[in-house]
Amino acid sequence: MALIHPTAVVDPKAQIDSSVAIGPYTVIGPHVRIGAGTTVGPHCVIEGHTTIGRDNRIFQFASLGAVPQDKKYGGEPCELVIGDRNTIREFSTYNIGSPGGGGATRVGNDNWLMAYVHLAHDCVVGNNTIFANNSQLAGHVEVGDWVILGGFTVVHQFVRIGAHGMTAMCSLLFADQPPFVMSQGQPAQARSMNFEGLRRRGFDPERIAAVKAMHKALYRDQLTLEQAKERIAELAATTPAAEPDVALMLSFLGGVDPRRGIVR
Repeated sequence: MALIHPTAVVDPKAQIDSSVAIGPYTVIGPHVRIGAGTTVGPHCVIEGHTTIGRDNRIFQFASLGAVPQDKKYGGEPCELVIGDRNTIREFSTYNIGSPGGGGATRVGNDNWLMAYVHLAHDCVVGNNTIFANNSQLAGHVEVGDWVILGGFTVVHQFVRIGAHGMTAMCSLLFADQPPFVMSQGQPAQARSMNFEGLRRRGFDPERIAAVKAMHKALYRDQLTLEQAKERIAELAATTPAAEPDVALMLSFLGGVDPRRGIVR
């Protein structure tokens, strides 16, 4: 039997691993699945078609799996899928997906998501991210691995944030932020690349130099986006160690909506 407080209300149809701990006054719906080692604090509501993996720590007053804040939603069985080893702090609100966005909101593994974070319908969050307090994602936002969002960052719907990126406190993103970029402002503007973060993750000087060259092509040499992509592609031949980083950048830039563009 899972470690369920007697005041918690857990639907008998919910699939709860026997090692899961659930705190007082928490409510768990019938379509919820929670994996081994996860702890759920008091006064949480987990509803909808929500799947939560192993060894997550969910703090008090979180609301997970509520219907999307989308007037077009008509009760379809969309879902929220959360991976393993995530920390979900107080007053977080993560909604299920919508039929217009693939039907699922997804959170990967090893994320550190602080208080009052909001993930709207159809958001996709990668692995090893940090979202500081009050980070707010509108619908259909995509966030890559190792991204750090400063407190009170607000991201417009359909915007993408590439891997290893970072935002300053109170940033407002209306455009895609490419991988490695650090942005700040309202609206956010690219300020630099996240060089210190790359060093901490083991990027050697050669790879970091290639990231600097990508920054120069995108932001310093007054090139069009297509010209910058050509310049960046050449780095794979001249700096073989940076080939995965070049591929990451080109893949991201290839998906930029021209109506939105990238942060400048």
